[in-house]
Amino acid sequence: MAKKIPQTTNPPRERAFLVGAEVRSKKDFLPLEDSLTELALLAKTAGLEVVGELTQKLDHPHVVTYIGPGKVNELKALAEETLTQVVIFDDELSPRHQRELSKALGENIRVLDRTALILDIFAQHAHSSEGMLQVELAQYEYYLPRLTRAWTHLERQAGGGGGRAGTTGGVGLRGPGETQLEVDKRGIRHRIEHIKKELEKVTAHRERYRAQRKRMRIPTVAFVGYTNAGKSTLLNKLTKADVYVADQLFATLDPTTRRVELPGSYQALFTDTVGFIQKLPTGLIEAFHATLEEIAQADLLLHVVDISHPNALNQFEAVQETLRNIGAEHIPVVTALNKMDLLRDPEAALTTLKNYPSAIPVSGLKGNGLSDLLRKITEQLYEAFTPIHVKLPYQQGALISLFHEMGQVDVIEHERGGVTMQGRIPGRLIAQFKAWQIKSKSVQQLQEEQI
Repeated sequence: MAKKIPQTTNPPRERAFLVGAEVRSKKDFLPLEDSLTELALLAKTAGLEVVGELTQKLDHPHVVTYIGPGKVNELKALAEETLTQVVIFDDELSPRHQRELSKALGENIRVLDRTALILDIFAQHAHSSEGMLQVELAQYEYYLPRLTRAWTHLERQAGGGGGRAGTTGGVGLRGPGETQLEVDKRGIRHRIEHIKKELEKVTAHRERYRAQRKRMRIPTVAFVGYTNAGKSTLLNKLTKADVYVADQLFATLDPTTRRVELPGSYQALFTDTVGFIQKLPTGLIEAFHATLEEIAQADLLLHVVDISHPNALNQFEAVQETLRNIGAEHIPVVTALNKMDLLRDPEAALTTLKNYPSAIPVSGLKGNGLSDLLRKITEQLYEAFTPIHVKLPYQQGALISLFHEMGQVDVIEHERGGVTMQGRIPGRLIAQFKAWQIKSKSVQQLQEEQI
């Protein structure tokens, strides 16, 4: 099925045509139509004008061109008719798919996939040196297997300011029998190695900063959520901060941390993080490892959900999937059902509370429900206790003391090599004890041991 979208009066720099395939062998969180709507928003955020879209249902992606040969011919005709300059696929294309589609559509039409589009948006929105390095790394690792002689657009796109591939480590002269393409690939590999070393320094700095925060005993609340769910607006309202806010996808990439006074004279550090999205590129997750560790090391997650969005529950599940991928699924969660002010019938929406853990309806823009949200956060950080069973090495004296000081010890046994402790601790401290947790045995396992 294909349709053309009316042109705008002020056409942007490039005209884009979208392609989506409903592949029965793959599981996506959003239906195809909604996923293409999201892709159109991504294209708009990247500064493109969407002039049409084409869809197809498939059992499996076509081995050569992802969509079938007949659809490729239809796409070519539509692209020529609409003066399309960029064709964007809603899934990640293999290097072969991209190469064959480029041949079929002609040299005047660039072929991008969802991953390349998201990488381009990240390159536009990264402002800190860390963010630019992370994006540059993800771009180079994505483009390396797709490299051809016509790769000079990378110099324009990659990272926004981190140097040019092929200029690091003295690369530039060809050896005997070496092609220019091989030299270019070697240059990119050198650049990747250099960026990874720089990001290792960032990771070390973050670890020192986190250790300092733990010594201060101030818990951290990491804001997570689907892109454009309103995390930055909510953070601004709660902390009177001035985080950049825009009605677009991935408006902010660089983490922002603010200290907040909680009810009962408690304190917490609130950290805004990059928004998630379905089909978030794996390379981005790996490149943003240091930033995403802020989430995995947090004491509590505040999951911000745009409850006014028709796919709110699907977006919630997409974020949960990403949290599992980065090892943050064990951290306690409070859910802020944001943008309640946009609902025609807020009372009816309250029936959905059961679908979300520890849910509080709020409006980050209007400020509604924020006192209830802060009370819930305080309860989770300081009042809610979680059962735990750990064996701590004697070298972990700080954790042993922390258990005694902040928790409730029911059983303690001093054994060879460590201390076994059982009891309850505030949920926010669970992450610190995770490496030494003893999994509870099932009734069947206990019965087998007795036999």
